[in-house]
Amino acid sequence: MTDTLILQPIDFANGGACIARDAADRPIFIPFTIPGETVEARLLDEKAHYAHAELVRIITASPDRVEPRCPHFGVCGGCQFQHMDYATQLAAKEQIVTDQLQRIGGFTAVPRAPIIPNPQPYGYRAETELTPTPVGGLGYWSPFERQVIPIVTCPILQPDLLALWQDVDLDLPGLRKLTLRIGDDEALLAALEVEDVEPPELETDFPVSVAIVLPDQTAATLVGDNYTIQSVAGQDFRVSPGCYVYPSPALLAPIVETVLHYAALTGTESVIDAYSGVGILTAFLARQAAGVTAVEINPDAVADTAVNLADTDNVSLYEGWVEEVLPQLPTPDLLVVHPPEKGLSKAAMRALTGKRPLRLIYVSGDIATLARDGKQLAQAGYTLKAVQPLDTAPQTYHLDTISLWQKEN
Repeated sequence: MTDTLILQPIDFANGGACIARDAADRPIFIPFTIPGETVEARLLDEKAHYAHAELVRIITASPDRVEPRCPHFGVCGGCQFQHMDYATQLAAKEQIVTDQLQRIGGFTAVPRAPIIPNPQPYGYRAETELTPTPVGGLGYWSPFERQVIPIVTCPILQPDLLALWQDVDLDLPGLRKLTLRIGDDEALLAALEVEDVEPPELETDFPVSVAIVLPDQTAATLVGDNYTIQSVAGQDFRVSPGCYVYPSPALLAPIVETVLHYAALTGTESVIDAYSGVGILTAFLARQAAGVTAVEINPDAVADTAVNLADTDNVSLYEGWVEEVLPQLPTPDLLVVHPPEKGLSKAAMRALTGKRPLRLIYVSGDIATLARDGKQLAQAGYTLKAVQPLDTAPQTYHLDTISLWQKEN
């Protein structure tokens, strides 16, 4: 298709594009645009009720448009918002939260708080995943090139992490993915995922730990320590390769503070922390509850939790699928869930709603799956009381939300 149209984007859409409408009032999704602009766009594919287009040129630019910092922006798929000033990015994410909960979740009124901004709009990421490119070297997947492309810089990475990446000289047959991570103690970790489960022999000429991540997401040490340290509100947490870390450590304290605010614990309550990871939320909930039961499937995360909570005596720790463990536990006063971005499985939703806790806190890394799961929570008799967005990933459309749900009699 070579047809181009003159369009005016009117709203942000989840996923990073803006929505414009053609003469037939059909929605057209155009990346790298801003509402209020006039643009020329080329249609890429047309469906019955919508179409996707690529930006050809800006005819009238928004005053909120800025020059992207990254030379790969627009080709690399990692960032979608570098062409907008930061205030506009925050406003876009607030709009997307409300829109998704209304359109997908069916909520007529969304009790959304203003988004918590990130103190580091650039240079914030503590972890990155790299993939071998067809021409050698490492890079990121490009949805526009439909392949992994070489990358020479990435301004959203923490500077020391970027320096580690640029110092890596790795020619390892069978390498599928290389994850680089920096801890709050400035320790550097490289985690390899390879086709062969046999660990390669490696040597390093600079201070970095190296681990191999196996297919079950457990890790084995090759060089140095098999973990990094993440500090939250004065407490250190060990995090092994293959265990989840927030993209921006600077937002961890606000996440914990928001969860504790919504929990409103008095010291007498029982709490279940499902998808508990390395025990960060578990640790802080345990300080204010009578007891906390943590449920996590990743054995390395369970081992990290045991270390991280070694001095805590009111936590029970279960290794297993939430779908299988939750039905075996007593109904808590509060249930906290932090599922992967894909949200709750059907079995997990049945287990959760079958447990019928009076209050539920849902920590989500994807607003669309929160909206989908929220619709089912509402059908099960839960009322959405509050939603707090947090900008855990500036320059991208991604964000986290924390929502509070109350069981209605």
